[in-house]
Amino acid sequence: MAGHSKWANIKHKKAAADAKRGKAFSKIAKEITVAARIGGGDPAANISLRPLLAKARAVNMPADNIDRAIKKGTGEGQDGVVFDELVYEGYAGDGVGIIVKCLTENKNRTASEVRHCFNKHNNNMGQTGSVSRSFQRKGVITFSKEDTEEEALFEAIMEAGAEDLADQGDTFVVTTEPSEYPDISDALEQGGFKAIDSELTLVPDMPFEVTDVNKAKSIMAFIDALEDLDDVQNVYTNMDIPDEVAEQFEDA
Repeated sequence: MAGHSKWANIKHKKAAADAKRGKAFSKIAKEITVAARIGGGDPAANISLRPLLAKARAVNMPADNIDRAIKKGTGEGQDGVVFDELVYEGYAGDGVGIIVKCLTENKNRTASEVRHCFNKHNNNMGQTGSVSRSFQRKGVITFSKEDTEEEALFEAIMEAGAEDLADQGDTFVVTTEPSEYPDISDALEQGGFKAIDSELTLVPDMPFEVTDVNKAKSIMAFIDALEDLDDVQNVYTNMDIPDEVAEQFEDA
């Protein structure tokens, strides 16, 4: 979320906490199952599966979990649940865009839970396309500065054909076009670079700056509540927090 290191650090710390309590594993497993069901279990032939495997490795998801999720998708597992993808859009605070991606076996339940969450936090749901038209799909690969030499990473991404390398405080963030993301992710991994996060995601065209710490805390609490819903896979936002505000947010 666009260049402010303190905001990026908040998100990465939360992602790390999610991974530790296994929450991230169940969400990624759902996505792997859906991708394997649609395109098969061979990552070499399934371009949708490959980035999910990179994402799973980045959060140290056990190989057995990955294998079970693939087998469930290809029909080798015992669970016959079919997940549907739902996307909701809306606004928080004074106009911060929110996109909520869900995978569910019960559309009515998911719709009710997401709507209730928006209402509970006094935020508004919008029509399809009202928010997503201002986002682009990108591959985003994140590396810890502690484990990564910047010049070597820069040379590697130039050779691989990545779009951009950004310094975000404690991390380096590589951005790619979606079609090039699997190959670039593979190339960097084979080059010895260990990602701490790797995914196809939505990146806002124009970040929406939030300068009030209380509003930032309120919107983040809303995002947390959405992400805690079992059927919610990802929440995307154009919220951007200046460093001085994010420092107050982290310390609060």
